[in-house]
Amino acid sequence: MRLTTRARAKLNLSLHVCGRRDDGYHELESLVAFASVADHLSLDPARPEGLTVQGPFATAAGDDQDNLVLKAVRQLRHFKPALHGGHLTLTKYLPAQAGLGGGSADAAAALRLLARLNGFSLDDPELLEAARLIGADVPVCLKSRPVMMRGIGDRLGEPLNLPRLPALLVKPPVGVATPDVFARLGLVKGERTGRPPHPELSVASAAGFVARLRLPGNDLQAAASAIAPVIADCVVALGRQQGCQLARMSGSGSAVFGLFETATQARAAASLIARLHPDWWVKPTMIG
Repeated sequence: MRLTTRARAKLNLSLHVCGRRDDGYHELESLVAFASVADHLSLDPARPEGLTVQGPFATAAGDDQDNLVLKAVRQLRHFKPALHGGHLTLTKYLPAQAGLGGGSADAAAALRLLARLNGFSLDDPELLEAARLIGADVPVCLKSRPVMMRGIGDRLGEPLNLPRLPALLVKPPVGVATPDVFARLGLVKGERTGRPPHPELSVASAAGFVARLRLPGNDLQAAASAIAPVIADCVVALGRQQGCQLARMSGSGSAVFGLFETATQARAAASLIARLHPDWWVKPTMIG
């Protein structure tokens, strides 16, 4: 039987840069959640191994050598040589270079399908190691649950019971390269930022959670906006919408999210922004 799963968009609701390690990697603290908008991935074990990419953002998924879905298959087979596979079909609904973890979510989705087909747990140590080696965001996307992510993405907290939050995602028609954004911070190896510890944000009510979420920010937002000023325009456009409680960039950009009081307000804002900015990707969704 064909197996299917969804690769949900990853959102960094907050992102603190704590410093830069001696090996050059930046250490982060980030509250990660996932939205209902997603890429779709299916696995047909009756067909020869391969990958078909389709959908509105298919061309941004990379060729067979670069695509993270096939990299996930190769990496897991390194640990499990007898791994059964099949033909994968990826339908891309998430834009690239958005800070939404699209490629990482796709790779994690491939690992989930392979685990289901081969009958091993998502806590399998070799599966987790494969996820880590594919990319920094793949481990957090594997289970797609809200968590605090620390270090370089290798330290994940316990799943958090966050409230469901109506949201609107907006991405301008430009992307920013993650290394360029971090480089603009200007941190040298071994340097610390002196950031205070990330506040606890597990709050039962949506209003209480959003109120506390205003305190931490995204330390990459200013750097990304300096590279692509339209990101700041997106934040302002979202923040002006009726019912928007918080507007912020996700990850290293260029996508921006707005948290709304109601789903109706998020959809109304989506209609207005899409009319004013027809070249922006605009998608109402639900987080949590």
